[in-house]
Formats: sequence, structure tokens, C-alpha cells
Amino acid sequence: MHIRELLIDTSGHTPPAQVIENLSAREAMQRLSGASHSIAEIVAHMVFWQEWFQHRCEGIAQPIPQKAAEGWPDAPNDAWPALQSRFVNGLEALVKMGESGDLDQKIVPAVEVPHLADMTRRDGVIHVATHNAHHLGQIITLRQLMGLWPPPSGGMTW
Repeated sequence: MHIRELLIDTSGHTPPAQVIENLSAREAMQRLSGASHSIAEIVAHMVFWQEWFQHRCEGIAQPIPQKAAEGWPDAPNDAWPALQSRFVNGLEALVKMGESGDLDQKIVPAVEVPHLADMTRRDGVIHVATHNAHHLGQIITLRQLMGLWPPPSGGMTW
């Protein structure tokens, strides 16, 4: 499987850009009763980890957050369109990074968590893809509960 198919042009589930399309800032920021996060907060979280893994794959020694809350940045109401763009553009940046370099190269410096310490750049990209898939499923569920699924360009409904 190519990186683009893993991150952007997914075949096993609705493509990420489609999952978050056609949402107003109000809809994206809405927190449903019983839900831990809004759609915007989930997207901000995905952006955080996409950028973190990209930086690490590029050799930038950004330390791993010590608390889960550090990976859940604020998602201001007025930032929704920019956040959507940052998410989609971040996926493109990961694809370009993967296509332009050796994916079997170890992440240097190594990630400070023992079970991630031997990661390659390929492992980092796969980690982002699976992490995003988990959270995109949450977003789809929230959209379904809000009566906003499928999006205009379509989405899996079964």
C-alpha cells in the first residue's frame, strides 16, 4: 500500500478530508452530551500528533508530551476553517515526506517511549494513519448523532 492510500485516498473507510467537510464552526465546536470532545477538538488532536510525528521523522527532537492533555490543544471557534486546512495539508506533507525519503530509516533521535524507541519513519506514518482512523471513526459517529452524515460528497453509511 502506498502512503497516499494509507493517509488520504483511503479505500477501507471514508477519506479523511471527506469526513470533516461541510461543517460550520458551530457544528464542529458542538459538544454532544456524553461525548468527551467536539469534532474540532478531535481534529486539533489529530493535527497535533500528525505534526509531532512529522517533526520526529524529520529529525526534530520535539519531546513527547508527558500528559495526555498536552496532546489535546484548544480548538478556538474562529479557527475551524484553518484547522481543517492544517489537517488536510498535514496529511499531504506526510505523503511528500514519505515519498522523498527513506522510510526504513530509524527516527533519530529515538522516541522517548520504550515501545516506540525503535520506530522507523514508515512506522511513524503508519502510526499517524491508524491514530487518525480511530479518531475519524469518532467524528463520523458524532456527525451521525448530529444528523450530518453522510457529507455532501458521500461517505460509507453501512
